[in-house]
Amino acid sequence: MRSDAPVERELLLLGGGHAHLGVLRRLARRPLPAGIRVTLVAREAEALYSGMLPGLIAGRFTERDCVIDLPRLARAAGARFLRAEARGLDAAGGQVICDGGRPPLRFDLLSINSGAAPALVPGAAEHALILRPFDRFLADWRALLGRMARRPLRLLVVGGGAAGVEVALALRQRLGVAARIGLVGRGASPLPGLAPTAGRAASAALAAQQVAWYPRVEVVRVAPDALWLADGRALPCDAAIWAAGATPPAWLSGSGLALCPKGFLAVDASLRSLSHPRIFAAGDVATVLPHPRPRAGVFAVRQGAPLAANLRRSLAGKAPRPFRPQRRYLALVSTGEAAIAAWGGAALSAPCLLRVKDAIDRRWIGMADRMPTMPPPRPAPPAEMRCGGCGAKLAAPVLARALAALPRAAACPDVVAGLEAPDDAALLRLPSAAGHLLVQTVDMFRAPVEDPFLFGRIAATHALGDIAAMGAIPRVALAIAALPAAAPAVQEADLLAMLRGGQLVLEEAGARLVGGHTAEAAEAMLGFAITGEVAEDAPLRRGGLRPGDVLLLTKKLGTGTLLAAAMAGAARAGWVEAALAQMQQSPFPAAGILAAHDATACADVTGFGLLGHLLEMLRASGCAARLDPSAVPALEGAEAMLAAGHLSTLDPGNRAAALAFLEGTSERLALLLDPQTAGGLLAGVPAGRAEACLGALRAAGCTASIIGQVEDGAPRIRLEPGCMNGVSSICLPQPAPC
Repeated sequence: MRSDAPVERELLLLGGGHAHLGVLRRLARRPLPAGIRVTLVAREAEALYSGMLPGLIAGRFTERDCVIDLPRLARAAGARFLRAEARGLDAAGGQVICDGGRPPLRFDLLSINSGAAPALVPGAAEHALILRPFDRFLADWRALLGRMARRPLRLLVVGGGAAGVEVALALRQRLGVAARIGLVGRGASPLPGLAPTAGRAASAALAAQQVAWYPRVEVVRVAPDALWLADGRALPCDAAIWAAGATPPAWLSGSGLALCPKGFLAVDASLRSLSHPRIFAAGDVATVLPHPRPRAGVFAVRQGAPLAANLRRSLAGKAPRPFRPQRRYLALVSTGEAAIAAWGGAALSAPCLLRVKDAIDRRWIGMADRMPTMPPPRPAPPAEMRCGGCGAKLAAPVLARALAALPRAAACPDVVAGLEAPDDAALLRLPSAAGHLLVQTVDMFRAPVEDPFLFGRIAATHALGDIAAMGAIPRVALAIAALPAAAPAVQEADLLAMLRGGQLVLEEAGARLVGGHTAEAAEAMLGFAITGEVAEDAPLRRGGLRPGDVLLLTKKLGTGTLLAAAMAGAARAGWVEAALAQMQQSPFPAAGILAAHDATACADVTGFGLLGHLLEMLRASGCAARLDPSAVPALEGAEAMLAAGHLSTLDPGNRAAALAFLEGTSERLALLLDPQTAGGLLAGVPAGRAEACLGALRAAGCTASIIGQVEDGAPRIRLEPGCMNGVSSICLPQPAPC
């Protein structure tokens, strides 16, 4: 989040577990002092609450009921949200190693609450539905429901603990008596970690609902059609659901942190690492050596308050305080239409207990919705004067260290001087082949996201859109980057992340990052000046449209409103994640298909919206167009956010520029005016090639649509809902995300 005080230290919250949710709730009520940046890092933006998963399987809850919007929660606490997955840790260097080509994430203080990994046997990863991570399970669960709709299946749930019992009985409730369901466990009775009376109640529930119980069974391998057991037997099944065991994340073994004998993080009573005082841990990933407890969610929830307090104390230079968890806890295990309550050695089963469990779960999941959409203000120290002119450049050591950490691509004969041999300017060899033109473009904007690596990817994709729209090939790029004042180590890490994100996208498109310029600014900004080339007879220009050409759009609209709504805390995380994914889709596959189908003109749809960029093409071509608003594809949630009033600040300007040239109206006018970041290509294609072009675009994974047609006349746009129904009447494959 933007802060008026320069960032001096960083608190990294690795994982979106229960304890970290508690930390964020407390930070929303009582912010940390200015100058401390908090970042939540998680592998998914919408975290499924594990306590409600059986209810989701049973059909009592929808997916929407069960997810916590992590970006919204982070924003309410004044924290950043970064979607990434840890792959390692440099504890001494204060860095978390992530996947996806992202540079390491630095920290001054680290808290780990990333959960445990499932303990799998050979074949489980390939052939079983594994409960964790939950987002992957949900995709497999939807596919399983599709199979069940065709014929009854034999299902086996592996794991006799609370999760296995709940899932097996939830399957029975959802699928009815037609499905054959079994539960496999190592113990003599289910729920071995609870009181014997709880196990007997679970056995009775399984028997009453015709769920077969296989006791004292050890699964050693999962095959596509069976579970293979340690005694050599095979249990046939059509699908297996894995709900057994927990193991430490694989990267912990090489982290250098103190571990307990089972490989989990070893922490003291204050939840601090025994070996590294800058690192704390909570939840299933850690074992509190003075007070070992079962890996149950209730203990992770209770750790939120002491973890938040001790992180605050550590940042203030104070010693953390020990925390003693309760010894006994109330376990509520759902059994279909009832629930088992276990406390110590006693247990009770009743339908009313399921209502109690559901109420507790709904209250917990609703805590994110009850939090403010914007963070509370933090008192800032008096602002230090920052210079302008060349005194506003980033310091030389910051720049030098960031560039030194940026990977170098293989030598390119066209680059004489670039990042490998820096000089006052890059030296390039011009295209030697006759009949080629240089293509140059530049784009720059403020950060629409808090993740500098993602910002770099989006900024580069956006800048490459102009090159792709011209039918050109990118060769080299210069970066223009600005960052707010901060500690040198913070600026270095953010600059490296921005540049590396952009560099990966540029290199995927065949371009080299050869240099650039940096400066300080009130907030992060990034852009790229890109040079490419195109054959002299091949560039696609705006002015090539001809009457009769069909207009195609290669991406959905709505990034402007979704980004605006996300800033206000109104957009669902899933909607924003889908928009961010589209913003990173390369424009070049679509550009190649358009060229292969004799496209006559092309432009990338960006800040001026679909109508604004179409008008530019019509003016250059001396034509008019009719546009079918109902055929224009929209990102999920975009129209809901527009209807709620979440308009981009560029909307008034786009509206003023376009309305005088419109005939007709549409309830989707705001969508047609919405400014796009890294938007799709808008192209004219001869009518005889349009259907084939659309089919090729969709087969390549583009969410392309035919949206209008060029006509004779002065440059105007006639909005005519349904006018393109006859043009796009053949059956086409449905698009999948690129």
